[in-house]
Amino acid sequence: MTDNYIYVIIPLLPLAASMVIFQSNPYHALVIRGILGAVAAFVYTVLGAADVALTEALVGTMLAITLYAIAVRSSLVLRLGLLQEEENADFKPLIDSFRAIFSKRYYLRLELVPYTDMETLHQALNNKEVHAICLPQAKHDPQDEETQPYHTITRIRRIYDIMHTQLTSSITSLSHASTSPTNTPDLKTPVLGEHS
Repeated sequence: MTDNYIYVIIPLLPLAASMVIFQSNPYHALVIRGILGAVAAFVYTVLGAADVALTEALVGTMLAITLYAIAVRSSLVLRLGLLQEEENADFKPLIDSFRAIFSKRYYLRLELVPYTDMETLHQALNNKEVHAICLPQAKHDPQDEETQPYHTITRIRRIYDIMHTQLTSSITSLSHASTSPTNTPDLKTPVLGEHS
């Protein structure tokens, strides 16, 4: 003999599961996963499986969500390498543009990683310590409006595509570092050339 309310609660399981699958924001997916686990634990309790309900509540919901939250938080980071002396007021609008692009729609945190010189900055990109680097143009003339004061190089094609389509700032030129057969980026030959 089953109560009628169980027929209302059980359809919430596939509904919550499909919401988790189609959620684009990972933090919202974690919340919905918690709701899915709570509904499952409640259904198991109503059906008389208290041990399964306790296991679902503790392991399937609390522990899994905690581990997923740590993994999501640590993996959604865009590391941008730059020279230490470049952290000035002229550089701030570009960084603000990067933050706006990646945090708003792609839920990425921008982490600035300062380096002491150009060689270590390029080496960091080659060694995959950073996802992109931003460096000053060698021959920038402030009177010339055609040249940008900074050049941003990324080793990840998707990041290049995002910046190329959404970056409205004319303060930097963009390029994608192509991968050579030795699996290190060739920083001198951009794939699509430089774009503002």
